[in-house]
Amino acid sequence: MAGRRTSGAGDFSAAGFPPGANEDTPMFVISVAAELAGLHAQTLRSYDRLGLVSPGRTPAGGRRYSPRDIALLREVQRLSQEEGVNLAGIKRIIELENEADALRDKVQELTEELAAAYAAAEQAAAQVHASYRRDLVPVRQETALVVWKPDRRRR
Repeated sequence: MAGRRTSGAGDFSAAGFPPGANEDTPMFVISVAAELAGLHAQTLRSYDRLGLVSPGRTPAGGRRYSPRDIALLREVQRLSQEEGVNLAGIKRIIELENEADALRDKVQELTEELAAAYAAAEQAAAQVHASYRRDLVPVRQETALVVWKPDRRRR
């Protein structure tokens, strides 16, 4: 489980990031992340093993936490301490939040595709209307329609 979504990830301002970094950029070693989250480093290791928070890794295997990870750690701690949710419940909450985010993204993507399809259909209809011949004469409704049949005897 990625464990990459939580509210409160915006605790770190974009101005505080190094160039090219964002809230998902792994940048904090475990000791700094533990201090920022108000937890013990061993707790972070435990949360990683349980799949609650999955930090990035260096080529040597060291954990690197992003600002979003720090916010998630704070949320895990809050749910555990203030709400009394056990770690299995917290993991399920995180999974459901990630799934809800993915579904929101998919709905947004499909909404944009639908809007593009509507726009394309309107444009196609406008092109068809623009191609109509202008020499057609409208017929009043009270005018009768007569079907002409050629006389077959005159050949």
